[in-house]
Amino acid sequence: MALELLRLVRQAPDWAALSLPQWDALLRAARQANLMGRLAWACQGHAVPAPVAPHLLAAQRLATHQREAIAWECHYLVRALAGLKLPVVLLKGAAYAMADQAAARGRLFGDVDLLVPRAALAQVESELALGGWTSRGSDPYDERYYRQWMHELPPLTHASRGTVLDVHHSILPLSARRVPDAVLLLQASEPLASEPTLRRLALQDQLLHSACHLYHEGELMQGLRDLYDLDALISECLERFGASLWPQLQARAVQLQLQLPLRLALKHTQALLATPVPAQALLDAEHACGLPRWRLAWLDRIYLRLLSPRLAEDRDWRDALAAGWLYLRGHALRMPPGRLLLHLSRKAMLRLVKHRSQGD
Repeated sequence: MALELLRLVRQAPDWAALSLPQWDALLRAARQANLMGRLAWACQGHAVPAPVAPHLLAAQRLATHQREAIAWECHYLVRALAGLKLPVVLLKGAAYAMADQAAARGRLFGDVDLLVPRAALAQVESELALGGWTSRGSDPYDERYYRQWMHELPPLTHASRGTVLDVHHSILPLSARRVPDAVLLLQASEPLASEPTLRRLALQDQLLHSACHLYHEGELMQGLRDLYDLDALISECLERFGASLWPQLQARAVQLQLQLPLRLALKHTQALLATPVPAQALLDAEHACGLPRWRLAWLDRIYLRLLSPRLAEDRDWRDALAAGWLYLRGHALRMPPGRLLLHLSRKAMLRLVKHRSQGD
């Protein structure tokens, strides 16, 4: 039921035809998937039942406030980094909002993410510190983990505004099995019309980065929201490139070593959101992965189970097992087996010590 109702967010149906029990299920599923803002945007201009209206109005106001906050934060970013004369590329939600893309409509945001050249990382961190953004509360291991193996600095928090900034120098950890060349992404990036000193990834690269982000994570707390992002990005790409999108997208995925995330994105948006992906495009993406069919089928089964918007009380032990496997897969994609074992052992010990101290 929840899946069919959430598809309505994409298809803009006759909202007045929904019963109150259907609205109740829809609101709970949308809230759990962090899609309330998108639901509120889809319902704009339509009559909805009186008990439903306050929920949608609150989500709409929150989404509007967050977009305004993103624009304000980007204004300060421009001021902080103006003297460096280097490409500063906004990623994901901040880029969607500043470029007024379809993926930003009703989207709820968290941090501001940006990509800069790795060689300029120290300069960027220094200028941001002068502007008030600093790293807080990281222990020595976490600092080394971020700076030596990851694709970003430790999260930076502004001293007065409390906003969080994630500064990336790549889109995947340096210790990952396959790391896309960030130089290619920076070279193809485009200036923002609203703020030309900031940039966004090229449209196809935005799609691939969104897929990469979703399918390299070890948890899917925001998974369905990210799938809606992918659906919106595919639609925007189709408007710009037409049928030529699919071979171009596949070629770019090969260049960036992101064939598997692309294939999973195409398959799962089609399966869950009815995104118009041609059968040939899906077949080409499957062949480009180089994985046996049984492995792709296994991945599909895990992801489709966890991405399907069942409410928390409807999930069972199979969901818990799938989530545990996905957690291990996410870490295995980030680092080699030996380092992964040491990392997870350390995290387990810290959790045990913390649990015991709280019990005392």
